Amino acid sequence: MKTVYGIASVPDEWPASAVCIGKFDGVHAGHRAIIADLMSLAAEHGLASVVVTFDRHPLALLAPHSCPEALVSTDQKLGLLAETGVDAGVVLEFTSELAALPPDVFVETILVQALHTRFVLVGRDFRFGAGGAGDVELLRQLGLRFGFEVRLIDDVKPHHDRRVSSTWVRDLLRSGDVHTATDLLGHVPTMRGIVVHGAARGRELGFPTANLESEAEGFTPADGVYAGWLTDSGTRYPAAISVGNNPTFEGIERRQVEAYVLDETDLDLYDHVVDVAFVERIRGMVAYSGIEPLIAQIRDDVERVRGILTDPQKTR
Repeated sequence: MKTVYGIASVPDEWPASAVCIGKFDGVHAGHRAIIADLMSLAAEHGLASVVVTFDRHPLALLAPHSCPEALVSTDQKLGLLAETGVDAGVVLEFTSELAALPPDVFVETILVQALHTRFVLVGRDFRFGAGGAGDVELLRQLGLRFGFEVRLIDDVKPHHDRRVSSTWVRDLLRSGDVHTATDLLGHVPTMRGIVVHGAARGRELGFPTANLESEAEGFTPADGVYAGWLTDSGTRYPAAISVGNNPTFEGIERRQVEAYVLDETDLDLYDHVVDVAFVERIRGMVAYSGIEPLIAQIRDDVERVRGILTDPQKTR
């Protein structure tokens, strides 16, 4: 996937395109359905398939107190978009200047002049331009004026007639239901960050962990213990992952994400950027009465994780 940051960086020789626009937070199943239709339409008409997205949620600028926590970072999002096979991704910096563009100026400068758009794919609730003044009907009118066609994409509704949304995925992750979140996303929820030094309690207990930095990318699921994967430089390891402040010990003020790579006690991951993927939650966070009960529980956790991750259904 060709990636372009900012409309000013789009080359003059940009090909005629089929385009979809959105936040694409999480690149979930609904987003993937739109992109699949986009790629099919582009192939049918000999066009480039282009996803236009933003470097942040618009509410981060317009209403910070109402802005939801992102499911993925911009870099993670671009990686997920690239996996779909789309030809190009255009990342717009969501500034006050962009937010103030009237709908017709947004369309003319971005869709028409820069991207040479022939088709635009949007959902029914699509809004654009200053104050969200533009809707699908206005986009259709502008399409007639500038020579592109607007196609509406139906919502993806896998369960109980509820459409897939980033909000739904966030709710699932906050409850620890990473299994259902995976179904809605079409990929395993994953955090990415640098491995930093911790208190070394895991090593003292015989289960050394890789501790993610507090600024790690991605959405942190509910406190608890998870079966999952740690990936370092392309190598994927089965892991038991703990999220929380480890209530058995005192003095841990912030939530931590730490992963024990099964059967590996000498793996040096410090300062490595790793991905930690959450496959299934096996229990909540519990305060134990002492070290021995905690060690016994960790041993049990490890065996449960091993069983889950050797199930062919869990290896995606």
